[in-house]
Amino acid sequence: MDNNNRNRDSSLKNIRPAIPVIIEEAATSVEERFQNTCLRPVLKLQHDLLIAVFRSYLELRKGKFYELSKLKRLEYIEHAIRKDLKFKSLLIGIVAGQFTVEEWKMYQMHERELRKRVTGLLVQRIQDGFEG
Repeated sequence: MDNNNRNRDSSLKNIRPAIPVIIEEAATSVEERFQNTCLRPVLKLQHDLLIAVFRSYLELRKGKFYELSKLKRLEYIEHAIRKDLKFKSLLIGIVAGQFTVEEWKMYQMHERELRKRVTGLLVQRIQDGFEG
């Protein structure tokens, strides 16, 4: 790995917010450890951008999202992320763009399981951002 990549990777890790409740050793699988040490901090870092992207998604659809009941809003968010593959890929790209090269390699090795995990975390984070 050249010096530029090392600097980039170090910078990426340094700007991620700490999530104190996560204990790396308590993770039972490679995927869970990756979720706790990489995905959760990246999603927290990208929270404002993810919410802004979802707001843009709503504007493009000119639907009545804000008129829906709380439960229907939560269902709408989940459906949009899980079923709109183009939108889902955009959100995953926002997350993956913050990976180090080593994290990207790990993600690729376990892509099927990690894609499920990141999708679930995206649903949860965006739902939490629109509660209330």
